[in-house]
Amino acid sequence: MPKTIVTIDDSMSIRETVKMTLQSSGYRVLTAEDGARGLQVCQQEKADLVITDLNMPNVDGITLITRLRALPQYRFTPILMLTTESNDEKKNAGKRAGATGWIVKPFDPSRFLAVVQKVCPG
Repeated sequence: MPKTIVTIDDSMSIRETVKMTLQSSGYRVLTAEDGARGLQVCQQEKADLVITDLNMPNVDGITLITRLRALPQYRFTPILMLTTESNDEKKNAGKRAGATGWIVKPFDPSRFLAVVQKVCPG
């Protein structure tokens, strides 16, 4: 059974790009357009990896990670931030919330997949 990845981003083009990239490597991908919906998707179906943007409406990425980490089923699940933000202050806030890693947009698909496969081997 393929690993399930939830990708959360308010940009439809980013969601679709991430989804196609991951599906081409055999992952099952669920998507959400903001942190509030992403939290719902993650609660409805256990993900093996969560990939989230930082700046989103309703619930931002840091808050989403904090809420996911509070759930027993997501205490040790890898969570990657995929964002245009690259300053150390934001990265440290992500790390404190429980982010496993940080990928800056735009991303190179092969390098992106290498990081995904490292934290969530297919």
